Amino acid sequence: MSGPSFITSRDNPLLKELRKLGGDNIGYRKTGRFWVEGDHLCSAALHCRLVPAVAVYSESFWALRPVEYAREAIKNVVVSDTLFAELSALESSAGVGFVLDLPSDTVFQPSASSVILDRVQDAGNVGSILRSAAAFGFRQIIALKGTAALWSPKVLRAGMGAHFGLTLMEGVEPGELSAFQVPLVVTSSHQGSLIQDLKLPPLCAWAFGHEGQGVCQELMARAGYFARIGQPGGEESLNVAAAAAICLHASSTH
Repeated sequence: MSGPSFITSRDNPLLKELRKLGGDNIGYRKTGRFWVEGDHLCSAALHCRLVPAVAVYSESFWALRPVEYAREAIKNVVVSDTLFAELSALESSAGVGFVLDLPSDTVFQPSASSVILDRVQDAGNVGSILRSAAAFGFRQIIALKGTAALWSPKVLRAGMGAHFGLTLMEGVEPGELSAFQVPLVVTSSHQGSLIQDLKLPPLCAWAFGHEGQGVCQELMARAGYFARIGQPGGEESLNVAAAAAICLHASSTH
């Protein structure tokens, strides 16, 4: 492990890049890199054998000698607590963050159990769905155009590390889904069988739609199954992330 570099100027090019990555939802598309912050996300990245391009520490965090982080990073940087706080999007600065390269080997798998996000716009919902997908064994995520940016800071925080074990594709057009070799299951509050009554295949692709408009007509036309979640309490509909968790759990136990 080489010694860290100490940065004292807020005008340093790396710190400028990190402020942009932390404040721009699509900044990662320009740089090919993304920023994660905090012990949980950094540990999750290392657990999935990701190699940080840069590990950044506050002076107070570095004093704890985080050897397991420092020995894995290509480069280690220490900044003052004040400068780190300027990078942080958390209410209480975590003191450690990684710069990671976007995956470059993403390949569409037409026969994989998948989750399709159709214009799901709330970052919290998207991150929560990614967590559910990872938990229930759906490793491929396909985000249609109009969906919240998958590697944005808010989605990363809401995903709680799920990103690192998933294959993520975004900006996909509905017509590109014709290559799927597994049946498409569409959620709807107005049609289809109750989810507990559906005989779902072991491999399928679940589609979850826009928070207000639902799944687009093109996906509805392609659906092999329609799933409905009963709501005996009388609510009109569920939050899309809650609905996804129910559906993916039910599908994984068939």
